[in-house]
Amino acid sequence: MAKRMTRLGGLLAAYQRRDPAARSKLEIFLLYPGVHAVIYHRIAHWLYRHHRFFLARCVSQWSRFWTGIEIHPGATIGHRLVIDHGMGIVIGETAEVGDDCLIYQGVTLGGTGKDQGKRHPTLGNNVLVGSGAKVLGPFSVGDNSRIAAGAVVLEEVPPNCTAVGVPAQIVRVDGKPVYYADDVDQIHMQNPVLEELKALNRRISQLEEEIKKNTEERTA
Repeated sequence: MAKRMTRLGGLLAAYQRRDPAARSKLEIFLLYPGVHAVIYHRIAHWLYRHHRFFLARCVSQWSRFWTGIEIHPGATIGHRLVIDHGMGIVIGETAEVGDDCLIYQGVTLGGTGKDQGKRHPTLGNNVLVGSGAKVLGPFSVGDNSRIAAGAVVLEEVPPNCTAVGVPAQIVRVDGKPVYYADDVDQIHMQNPVLEELKALNRRISQLEEEIKKNTEERTA
């Protein structure tokens, strides 16, 4: 019991550290759906591991109804997971989430529908997954990595990297240590695909100007 209370205290402290709107641990415990979803999942996961599958799904479905967060009872969730808002989050059966992760609303940790056995992603420690991101498939997202809002990740993300775009591209973070996953700036983030398209557009404009100039010289 003391160990469980210590873990709960650590979870509430994580919310206080990462959510500037959090005023007290009591408020977080009573009113934050992310905390409720994790607590319900602990119960459902215990039942699942003891082959009480129907009861596990009952608890899971009640949690989904009450919080708007759907976590399959078979998923493995680490310590101090912070779920910010949380509505619309889906975490699949074989998904694994490490310690000190931060997940925003609308995130899916899902499968592609083509795999058997392990078919959902594994998040390392201190991983951020931004609003609306989709991480699909049985691969790993390394420690301290960041998935930007709206990204669709379909392959492995190395540690200390940021995945951006659809499909996601890797943007490595250099020269700056990562202490907490919520340090990522999800707004001012360069999309490498968009940057390449902009470069192509600039080159096309230059070629059009050269063609126009040559045409005017020939007709002069």
